[in-house]
Amino acid sequence: MSQPSDFLFGTQVRKSPFFDATVRWGVEAFSIYNHMYLPRSFGDPVANFWNLVDHAILCDVGAERQVEVSGPDAARFMQLLTPRNLAKMKPGQCKYILLTDEDGGVLNDPILLKLAEDRFWISLSDSDILLWARGVAVHSGMDVTLDEPDASPLQLQGPKSLAVMQSLFGDAFDDLAHFHHREAELHGIPLIVSRTGWSKEFGFELFLLDASRGDELWELVMAAGLPHGLKPGHTSTIRRIEGALLSYRADADSRTNPYELNLGRLVDLDMEADFIGKAALRRIKEEGPKRRQVGLVIDGEPLSGANTEYWAVTRDGTDIGTVTSAIHSPRLNQNIALALLAADEAERGAKVQVEMPDGKRSAEVTDLPFYDPGNEKSA
Repeated sequence: MSQPSDFLFGTQVRKSPFFDATVRWGVEAFSIYNHMYLPRSFGDPVANFWNLVDHAILCDVGAERQVEVSGPDAARFMQLLTPRNLAKMKPGQCKYILLTDEDGGVLNDPILLKLAEDRFWISLSDSDILLWARGVAVHSGMDVTLDEPDASPLQLQGPKSLAVMQSLFGDAFDDLAHFHHREAELHGIPLIVSRTGWSKEFGFELFLLDASRGDELWELVMAAGLPHGLKPGHTSTIRRIEGALLSYRADADSRTNPYELNLGRLVDLDMEADFIGKAALRRIKEEGPKRRQVGLVIDGEPLSGANTEYWAVTRDGTDIGTVTSAIHSPRLNQNIALALLAADEAERGAKVQVEMPDGKRSAEVTDLPFYDPGNEKSA
């Protein structure tokens, strides 16, 4: 079993409230996410994938930090940050949103939780949005407060996750709709529970509201879940590429825009409210995006793991784009990838080549997602 001394830690990188528990339960590797340690391996990633899709996994995603936006102008300020129309969003709802800069570039693709009419949480992927939002607020003239609350999520994901929740809470969450949340308490531990998660599988997120009780919460969930096949796990690269879930910094950054990422549905150029990047996104839509995200099925032997660098995509010797994320799917028995290609080279069925470390491989452009039975679409 791993011990804390096996890893190289410094105080400049924070640990989640579940860190010690993940070490006890056999974590083998971490990455850095929002300046925190994020568990990335509990052993075989293929076993982790099958645990997720057949049973359930518990993931420490405390590194998905929250930016709390509160105050009299909170709703107006949130709308300034995102091109998605929030006018009809009600307390208790969650929404998948984009945050864009003045050029229409994507700064983050978080889940937004509306806790009250004057209080929101931006549940972040990997970027320093608290600093960005504070900079915007300084010049906005709005009455808002921006902070990072004591809130650390665990992801309970997979088809058996409801059974685990029933063992913990009875039927209290049987009726919780997808992309909704509510407050809860477990053995006196304060929580917000949402029907969300970065997996494309049925699942929940448990936002711990008291960091001192992280170890206790982890053990309570694991004890309830073991009879249902629950195992400690990590967010599955295989499943998220199958479902075409973006990994910020890998598949998107400030140099990509919503239309390139097939996320124009998250942009409302017709709403009266202004938002950062509105003029730029209107121009991009009118001109048409220069690139488009597509899927690739790559020929050859199964990939031994995820790509750790970007791979060039060529056609007839000409560079036409980049593979951003790639993996072998044991369910589909295919090498699958997300790629950004020149828009006029992104037609379905096109034959291309991928420049990989072990040589050139043939690939075919395909639609996204690779696998999505329709059970967990982003709201």
